[in-house]
Amino acid sequence: MKYQVRERLFTIGEDFWIEDEHGEKAFLVDAKVLRIRDTFELKDAGGRVVAVIKEKALTVRDAMKIENSGGEVVATVRKKLFTPFRDKYHVELRDGGELEIHGNLIDKDYRIESHGDKIAEISRKWFRLRDSYGVKIADGADAGLLLAIAVCVDHLVEEGH
Repeated sequence: MKYQVRERLFTIGEDFWIEDEHGEKAFLVDAKVLRIRDTFELKDAGGRVVAVIKEKALTVRDAMKIENSGGEVVATVRKKLFTPFRDKYHVELRDGGELEIHGNLIDKDYRIESHGDKIAEISRKWFRLRDSYGVKIADGADAGLLLAIAVCVDHLVEEGH
């Protein structure tokens, strides 16, 4: 399934919809204002919270955590320390697994892999709208989690540049 995400999404207090490939509203990114740390809620089309995305405070490297609706941390997204040629991020999952994120993050042309298998691809090539990029998610993968990861990467890259 492909989703369309609007770029430059981190204007303070600006909420936006992530649409599916048919133009239907699929997820709402609800930016929470007046918080010490940047916080976003990812809600499904029915308004149910799928994930809460929070910037981690007081870390050596930029990082964001993703919580489920019960407040449990299910993933932490952070920049890898030593990547001389390109930005690379990795995701530590609650179950001990890891996901790798690599490619051209600034130009929104990267992939998310699990054990070398591509589970999501992010690209702005799929949409003609200049301020949008696409997230293509493999069948059977957790769309909510992968979209939350894409939102984290977008935010971390934006803050780093």
